Amino acid sequence: MRIAITGATGNVGTALLRRLATEPDIEVIGIARRCPRPDAGAPYDRVEWHAADLGDPACLQPLADRLAGVDAVVHLAWQIQPSHQRAQLRRTNLNGSRHVLNAMLAADVSKLVHASSVGTYAPGPKDQRIDESWPVTGVGRSGYSVDKAAVEAMLDGAERDYPVLRVTRLRKGLVLQRDAGAEITRYFLGRFVPVSLLRSGRLPVVPRHRRLRVQVVHADDVADAYLRALRSDLTGAFNIAAEPVLDGPLVAAEWGGWAAPLPLTLLRMLTRAAWRSRLVPADEGWFEVSTAVPLMDCSRAERELGWRPRRDARDALRDLLSGIATGAGTDSPPMRPKGRPTGHRAA
Repeated sequence: MRIAITGATGNVGTALLRRLATEPDIEVIGIARRCPRPDAGAPYDRVEWHAADLGDPACLQPLADRLAGVDAVVHLAWQIQPSHQRAQLRRTNLNGSRHVLNAMLAADVSKLVHASSVGTYAPGPKDQRIDESWPVTGVGRSGYSVDKAAVEAMLDGAERDYPVLRVTRLRKGLVLQRDAGAEITRYFLGRFVPVSLLRSGRLPVVPRHRRLRVQVVHADDVADAYLRALRSDLTGAFNIAAEPVLDGPLVAAEWGGWAAPLPLTLLRMLTRAAWRSRLVPADEGWFEVSTAVPLMDCSRAERELGWRPRRDARDALRDLLSGIATGAGTDSPPMRPKGRPTGHRAA
């Protein structure tokens, strides 16, 4: 089986490459804006790399040429920074997704496994679980969510227009792993957040509110879900998350902190102010998503894909916090460890 992966150098892409390296019958083409250096180690060293700016219309024909003869495409490429440049993000995320789809059609590739998200769902309950039939109209105050929903709508139209397409969508919770520690710090926390406090293994204060309940999943378990989707003929959407649901009281109890009850209005104001003053790189839309999206029922993935996470949500968060505290990363440009310069940029 020959697989092409867009965004193969990122958080999920790195975990998927690790997983696919154990499958002797799978060959991988990696497509990224910034490819790893030729001397990068595992899991990047067994991949045929091609550089592409997916948001550029000029990528379409070269991309179609690269996809000729592949059995499936895993579309992971998604840009979340710089968050103050909305047009640039839409260029990559919306136009890029359209270009990948059109290149697939031009290359006669019919199978697509798309990286969707819990963020594609409309606001919903935090005290019960929803299945994949919940509306996928996104959360209006989050650019990330709006764009994820727009790409799913695009895929709906493509499936209607091209019945040969077989699209599988993995709607994941937050994807965590130790190797993403430095990347997540750069993308979400910024240089002013005192991540060194995490070296003690404690989180002194955690906000608590009934709407602040989120689902996460370890990147290795997500990679297993992608492999199962690739080897299956199943299509449609699958919710992917681990138990338990993380909230203020659970996290505080686990990491020896205090769950501080705070009103959403105050938290929203603080988040907005921190982003607008550029103290943190993550925009206020991420806060809106975390408080608005529903909790997912993942039983379809278990029932039909045979997928169950091996690591629970607490373990996934513990792994990430360790990576944040130490500035962990890998040999790919977006996943580089703390203190390492951007380095090689593929032409």
